[in-house]
Amino acid sequence: MPLGLLRRRRHKEAAAHTDLMLPLPAGAGAVGRTVLDPVDQPLSGADVTVTALDTHRVVARGTTDPYGFFLAVLPPGRYSMLIVAEGLEPHRETVEVAGGGSAPTGQIRLQPARQLTLPPTGGWVFDPPHTAIRFIAKHVGMAHVHGRFERFDGAIHVGPEMSGSRVQVRIDASSITTGNTTRDNHLRSADFLDVERYPYIDFVSSRFVYRGGSKWTLNGTLTMHGVSRSVALDTTYLGTVNGGYGEELRCAALATAELHREDYTLNWRSMLARGIAVVGPTVQLELDVQAMYRTPDTPTPPE
Repeated sequence: MPLGLLRRRRHKEAAAHTDLMLPLPAGAGAVGRTVLDPVDQPLSGADVTVTALDTHRVVARGTTDPYGFFLAVLPPGRYSMLIVAEGLEPHRETVEVAGGGSAPTGQIRLQPARQLTLPPTGGWVFDPPHTAIRFIAKHVGMAHVHGRFERFDGAIHVGPEMSGSRVQVRIDASSITTGNTTRDNHLRSADFLDVERYPYIDFVSSRFVYRGGSKWTLNGTLTMHGVSRSVALDTTYLGTVNGGYGEELRCAALATAELHREDYTLNWRSMLARGIAVVGPTVQLELDVQAMYRTPDTPTPPE
């Protein structure tokens, strides 16, 4: 029995270093990788990005298949390959791709991500000059619309257990801007946010759910246009540092979510029929947050 296991192991190791012969376009090359998790099981759904080192442009992007395999057909050259999976340390390597139909293959084993030290318990407040609340919406039949909110307040209370911590955010709905005055006025009107009746967009968290590494899910309620809905923010904790005015303690995080406009009675179909739909039915929301630690003796930073 041990001899059989040893033979199978040697066969797997040999297969991992065997180039794959493929029918490729003339002059093209390829690179392939099998991605494994920390217990040597094939890891499907890992994100793989290949960037050309000479131009710094992304030339291939995809996910590993159910067997943990990824393959990209590329022109000959030098590339950077980045492999990322939730809760695991990213892997980056430089690969040389040669023409001739051979795809260098190998196994990549991702290790558990290092968990960053969580913020100290207590109160934290958003630092507006170093915080951004952005959104991306699809312009019907055209490109994306990028925008942001310029006025907001936010606070975080970190409890003894992170799962019981709280986050509150209040956004001034009238501060929406997309770089186009006509469009911004329309977004503030009764057709969209109706800021005169609903001046604020509020988020109140209910709990943090740990997902591994630096990843969390922040569950809560978003109230917009007079309607409250449960949302889940995919959150990446970026760490804690001393810096800025008075060397105050700061923490940072990036949170994203997809919102459906009709969940908040912003009737996309009705507006499309009336010929006034400026953006599509879904909106990608992003909160890029830097917060400052606040205690009774913390100095107030200057304006």
